[in-house]
Amino acid sequence: MTTESTGHSAGPPTAGRREWTALAVLMLPLLLVSMDVSILYFAIPSISQDLEPSATQQLWILDMYGFVLAGLLITMGALGDRVGRRRMVLGGAALFGAASVVAAYAHSAEMLIAVRALLGVGGAALMPSTLAIIRNLFLDEKQRGRAIALWTGVMTTGISLGPVVSGLLLAHFWWGSVFLVNLPAMALLLILGPLLLPEFRAPVRGTFDLFSAALSLATLLPVIYGIKELAAHGYAPLPALSVTAGLAVGVVFVLRQQRVEHPMIDLSLLRHRAFGGSLLANLLAMFATVGFAVFLSQYLQSVLGMSALRAALWSLAPMAGVAVLAPTAALAAKRFDRAYVMGAGFAVSACGFLWLSRVHSGSALWVTVAGAAVYAGGLVAAMTLANELALGAAPPERAGSAAAVLESGQELGGALGMAILGSVGAAVYRADMAGAPDAVRETLGGATAVAHGELLASAHHAFVHALDCAAIGAAVAMAGAAVLSVVLLRGTSPAAVRATEPALLV
Repeated sequence: MTTESTGHSAGPPTAGRREWTALAVLMLPLLLVSMDVSILYFAIPSISQDLEPSATQQLWILDMYGFVLAGLLITMGALGDRVGRRRMVLGGAALFGAASVVAAYAHSAEMLIAVRALLGVGGAALMPSTLAIIRNLFLDEKQRGRAIALWTGVMTTGISLGPVVSGLLLAHFWWGSVFLVNLPAMALLLILGPLLLPEFRAPVRGTFDLFSAALSLATLLPVIYGIKELAAHGYAPLPALSVTAGLAVGVVFVLRQQRVEHPMIDLSLLRHRAFGGSLLANLLAMFATVGFAVFLSQYLQSVLGMSALRAALWSLAPMAGVAVLAPTAALAAKRFDRAYVMGAGFAVSACGFLWLSRVHSGSALWVTVAGAAVYAGGLVAAMTLANELALGAAPPERAGSAAAVLESGQELGGALGMAILGSVGAAVYRADMAGAPDAVRETLGGATAVAHGELLASAHHAFVHALDCAAIGAAVAMAGAAVLSVVLLRGTSPAAVRATEPALLV
């Protein structure tokens, strides 16, 4: 099967209507897969009323999807390279759709946890292969840049959109509707995918390395679980041991990749400036984004007194900054070294976070929204260029595993952001509320539940001080990403790193 394209004789062929239609068909399921990370935030009270989960089970209902998704990304990316990326996308869509139906009608907490794990498997099959297919569909550098910008925007928007969609659905339907909303997009992909998506498969022989797959899962799952537990509850021996054990298994995984004939991860690619530098830049970007997001959400709800749905809707306002700065960065990258454009994007994002570090409990809403728009716009603009550069650095036959490594780095960056910025914010809040009752001193949520008058106002001031410090931490991370981009990526471009190699079609 070949891709339909219209091109010029001198240079790679350009994509035509069929390729862009195929991209559109891929984007809606991708949006839903990213939304599923956060779509249960509003549904948990209704689920708790119907299924009566314990406190531990409730946490697993929320987190199981993300844990399995992160743990299987590398395995699914490498598997897609071998068995075919279209096959992985369609298989992931079928599993995701079927699991969504079962989740909607789950009759126990245990059943819902298990099905959320299956949704994570389906999402892990979909995500790396969608990005890898873009690498093969769009051989022209400019077109691929636009396609990856769309992919990056959909991914980042989906996480923010999840609570909004959940709130709207739950206003009219029961909690199972947050799962059934996945079905039309998955059905559309299953119908149109075989017609629009060509199959891409690397010419790799030999059996799939199941032991390496197990090692990658045993690396990422304990590390991300431990980091999130440390972020949520502070230091404890079990989460710390989980992170240590995961890192130890990670060393074994890397050593095995150096020895096996057909590794899941091409370690030489990680040493490539274009790929390794972009991976680190993306990790820092997600560190700042995810680590700060919880502070912004709590500020809107607990300090400004917004309802959850209204806060979720306002959290989408920063996408206006993305709509302006992402295309601007893409145009600038055509004229200037993209390392400097990426550095400028991260610098703009740092300025947005510094703006937010000046927010106080009496600040007008527009001040917060404007600062968030600046940091989101600069960050997504830089991430788009980083994704494009990293994917261009990967050989077409390893695009799936390369995309999976990128996405795993983003998951790890987000977990680190929650842990480090969350810990900084918690320490500042507790220090400012020293001497207050325990329930008030621990969290703003506890203060909102029991405090009134001057004590509640003090809690609001302490939380905003914590938000300011977290914003400064995020700004430092973005400044570091700006410097890293210029130092490591200067002089690199997709055209210089295999961008014009032909795709492998079967």
